[in-house]
Amino acid sequence: MQLQVQSLLLFMVLTFLTDFFKHRLTAKSRHGTHSPFVYKLADEVIYDFSEKNEYKQIETQRKKLLNDDRLITVTDLGAGSHLNKNRTKKVKQIAKNALKTPRLAQLIHRLAKDHHPENIIELGTCLGITTAYLSEACPKADILTIEGCPQTAAVAAQNFKELQLDNIELQVGNFDNLLPDAIASRKKLDFVYVDGNHTKEATLNYFNWCLSKVHEDTLLIFDDIYWSQGMKEAWAEIKAHPKVTVTVDLFWIGLVYFRKGQAKEHFKLKY
Repeated sequence: MQLQVQSLLLFMVLTFLTDFFKHRLTAKSRHGTHSPFVYKLADEVIYDFSEKNEYKQIETQRKKLLNDDRLITVTDLGAGSHLNKNRTKKVKQIAKNALKTPRLAQLIHRLAKDHHPENIIELGTCLGITTAYLSEACPKADILTIEGCPQTAAVAAQNFKELQLDNIELQVGNFDNLLPDAIASRKKLDFVYVDGNHTKEATLNYFNWCLSKVHEDTLLIFDDIYWSQGMKEAWAEIKAHPKVTVTVDLFWIGLVYFRKGQAKEHFKLKY
């Protein structure tokens, strides 16, 4: 049994690496992008790697989590982890394996700041670092973040308190139960970041539920679009949807836009 699990993990890692190198070979930089909208997005937001003072406090909080020896019991309502199936984990293990890297979390911060959303929904709070970046980027936005695990949510809530972030509503429970009500209670959706339950069916459900409230300036972000064959299939279906006009595939995340009057185009950018 253990050999079968190891073989499956090796296959998944090799598949992921193959997808990564294929992406690098076919993706472009900003200079290979013949869309004014995407070129500007790449030049001013995606490839803005300058150090910013607003990152420092959150990264200090990340360092605390990376040294946190507390044991918590993880409730996983989604597709699970490729790295660690144990239910009892140290906070520092979760911080090391599950938190978005500074490079990616800061990209999401820049995307949110550039987008100026009035409301943000995040599926998958984890320990709250990416949520903190969203809050710092958009201090006037109403932010709802949903987490399936009560104990990781408790750590996230503590982080929000220590960082003095007061525009975040944290809900704990199953995305399938909480997201439809969250969508129904909003007149529109400005910015939605999906980072949880990485299955094809769930991802497509979240996308389709959001469609009733998207508008020309909505940005949907899907995490881990190459995480599995099912996620790759879900990403392909999202791209093909008639309401979607522009997508940007950064390998680690996929950006989905609904810009009216824009020719349907799909972009792959190196990141």
